[in-house]
Amino acid sequence: MGLWLLLLLLHFHLVLCVFLPAPFNVSISSFNLEHTLSFLPGAQTPSDASFTVQVLRSRKNSWRPVAACLELKAGQMCNLTKAFKDLFDHYRARVQAVTPNKTSNWTVSGWFQPVSDTVLGPPDLSVSGCGNCLILQLRLPAATVLRQNLQLKDLYREFVFHVQRTRDGTQFRLNLPYEEETVITYLQPGVEYCVTVSVTSLFSSITVPSKPQCAFTSPPSRRSSFPVVFSLVGVFSVLAFLLMGLVVYGSQLSFKLLSQRIPRTLVTHPTVSAGTCKIKCSLSHQNLL
Repeated sequence: MGLWLLLLLLHFHLVLCVFLPAPFNVSISSFNLEHTLSFLPGAQTPSDASFTVQVLRSRKNSWRPVAACLELKAGQMCNLTKAFKDLFDHYRARVQAVTPNKTSNWTVSGWFQPVSDTVLGPPDLSVSGCGNCLILQLRLPAATVLRQNLQLKDLYREFVFHVQRTRDGTQFRLNLPYEEETVITYLQPGVEYCVTVSVTSLFSSITVPSKPQCAFTSPPSRRSSFPVVFSLVGVFSVLAFLLMGLVVYGSQLSFKLLSQRIPRTLVTHPTVSAGTCKIKCSLSHQNLL
C-alpha cells in the first residue's frame, strides 16, 4: 500500500511540475554576424514564468546554458553572438519555461551555422557629383573581431553597385573590390543618378542592398528657363516684324492709290490755267498796241 501511495504522489508531482506549456516558434536570426534567439511562450503560460536558454555545438554534443539568458521574460530575446564562437561550426538552441514549481518541455531550434546563415547587410554609402562622374564613399560596419582575428570585412568578396539614371531609368552594374572611395566616370554632366550597393561573400548568399543614394553629376543648369524666354522673345519679335510689314505695305498701297488719282487733277488744271493765261496775255498785248 505504501508503494502505491508513493507512486501516486510521484505521478501528481510530475503532472504539477513538468506539464507547463512549452515555448514555440524558437528560431535563430542573424544580421552581420549578430545572432539572436527569439521564441513565443506557450498558450496559458503563467505571467510569472521565466525562460531559460541552452545551446548545443555539433562538435561537442553537450548542452550548455547561456549565462545571459537564464531568466528571460516573455517577449525578450537572447543574444547568442558570444555563445556561437566558431563561425564554421553548427549550433542548436533550446528554450524551457520555468516557474517556482513547474517546468515545461524543451523546445529546440533548427541547426544554425553562423558564417553561412547570417544576413550580410550593406555598408554605409554616400554619393556626390564631380562633373561627369560620381564619387562613391563606403563605410563598413563597426569592426568586430569574430574569431582568430577574423573581422566582418574579411567575409566580403566584392561590392555590387547598381547605378540608375533617374531621367529615363537606364541602369548598369559594377562589381568592384572594396575601396573606401570609388569614382564612376564617363557619365552625363548635370544629370541625376541613384546608386545602391550590396556585398557578395564566399560563405553566405543572403545579402540585402542599401537604400538608393542619389546625386547629380554636376549642379543642374540654372539657364534651363532661358530657352523659353528666348522663344517668347522670338515670337514677339516675329509678330512685331509682321505688324511693321503690314503697316509699311498698307502705307505703300495707299500712296499708290492716291498717286493714281492726283495726276488727273494736275493735268486738267494746269491746262486751263495756261489757256486762261494765254488769253489774258493776248488781250493785254492788244490793249498796249
